[in-house]
Amino acid sequence: MNSQAGATDVLVLGGAGVDTIIHVPELPLPYADSYMIDTGIRTRAGQTGDFVALGLAALGLRTHHLDLLGDDPEGDLVRALHREHGIGLTALPQPAGTKRAVNLVGPDGRRLSLYDTSRARPGDRFPADLLRGLAGASRHVHVTITQPCGDALPVLRETGLPLSTDLHDWDGENPYHEPFAHAADVVFLSAAALADPERTMRRIAERGRAEVVVATAGAEGAHLLADGELVRVPPVRPPAPVVDSNGAGDAFAAAFLYGRLSGEPPHRCARYGAIAGAYACTVPASRAKALGQEELLKRAAEPRP
Repeated sequence: MNSQAGATDVLVLGGAGVDTIIHVPELPLPYADSYMIDTGIRTRAGQTGDFVALGLAALGLRTHHLDLLGDDPEGDLVRALHREHGIGLTALPQPAGTKRAVNLVGPDGRRLSLYDTSRARPGDRFPADLLRGLAGASRHVHVTITQPCGDALPVLRETGLPLSTDLHDWDGENPYHEPFAHAADVVFLSAAALADPERTMRRIAERGRAEVVVATAGAEGAHLLADGELVRVPPVRPPAPVVDSNGAGDAFAAAFLYGRLSGEPPHRCARYGAIAGAYACTVPASRAKALGQEELLKRAAEPRP
């Protein structure tokens, strides 16, 4: 590590962008020529890397975010989000534009995301020297699966820093996700697309470097694999009505990493993650808000029902 080691707790790599939120009467949405959206159509900054960074910063961790952004209104929204929440940002120019998506949100909080894949180029890369410098000033690196993060994995592994990643709704087979799954020390993923979560989790641990694998399962809680033992993480009752599940997995990851960097055992980290994930489901999709450290610790100290 260089002389700046420890200046940042977590470097978040990739996943900066904007979402356009549309609340629809049901999902899947039946075909129709048009729909009237009485709640409005809103665009706000906040994709997976933004939300992880936001969650980490809200918990008091010094956080820095690195990604490519366009010189466009979407990029301005991302920059403003980081300024407002005191999150360090290194934004490299992206001529193709800032990443963006459209989220259709149903009445029960479930969502369907449509990603604009035109806003990336095959030759996109993070400069190796920049990566080494930012990583060397950090305690931990969280790597999103957006481009061009996969190409950064060899450089990050050379630093010897612990890595985490979120595979989201990986089916356990898509080869794109495998380098992330095998390079990270802590792996998060959703159980939604997994026929056999335990099998996939154990395969990640056996084939890669993962010390901990967590598969979140929404209202059913999560599965935690640590030290070869698979345990169920009980769900946490949301503190208010569920309005949107968007960002719940990112909040889980941020709170889990907070626990890990605080020296907590995996089961305690997972408890933190479940609390933060449940809270995130109560935040409207049009807002960017994360659970703070004081409230997290207060809820974690409460007896379980």
